[in-house]
Amino acid sequence: MLEIKNLTVQLGEQQLLTDINLHVETGARHLLCGHNGSGKSTLAKTIAGTPEYKITSGQIIFNGTDITNENTTTRALMGIFLGAQHVPEIPGLTILSFLKHSLIAHTHFQTGHDLSMGDFLQQLNTAREQLNIPQQWMNRSINVGFSGGERKRIMLLQLLLTQPKLAILDEPDSGADTETQKLIADTIHKMPDTTFLFVSHQPAFLNLVHPTHTTTLSGGKIMIE
Repeated sequence: MLEIKNLTVQLGEQQLLTDINLHVETGARHLLCGHNGSGKSTLAKTIAGTPEYKITSGQIIFNGTDITNENTTTRALMGIFLGAQHVPEIPGLTILSFLKHSLIAHTHFQTGHDLSMGDFLQQLNTAREQLNIPQQWMNRSINVGFSGGERKRIMLLQLLLTQPKLAILDEPDSGADTETQKLIADTIHKMPDTTFLFVSHQPAFLNLVHPTHTTTLSGGKIMIE
């Protein structure tokens, strides 16, 4: 699903990743671990195409396609989802509107067909009920006034709706209570067609997810075990 070859990345003048080689198998629940500042979030954002991170050498191969020079939007539409650790508040943009436009774009890119409002609402309600998300949340601005656990549920809602090929989750358990952590783990297990690459430091959450593979970073490099 994902192959990273000799990847070196800079932010401004600072080199953050050096000669990263990583293979993520289709269907894996692949854990990235390491101390704070080891490069885990940098790698996650680079794979997703965050433009501030400059690739100075190497390649990112996703599902057989070289996406090293593709922009963030194209990577997302191709099936790469990033559940970031810190998601901004967006006053004035409702969750309903955001999810509608996101799913319409994904559907058109993948099938060439338009998504009807009826089909969107049906999919939304199914996913919302699965995550026990109240209907009233849909008319609220994105992340405004939401707790950490509630923000994680909105992330899961987008994940369920878009059904990405690769979901990169940067500390999905951070700020989430025990119930929400279990919900995140259950959602991961119920998506066998999605490959997961995730960052976590919490043993209790890892016991729920059961990673299939583990890669450790230190100082922007892969640790060879």
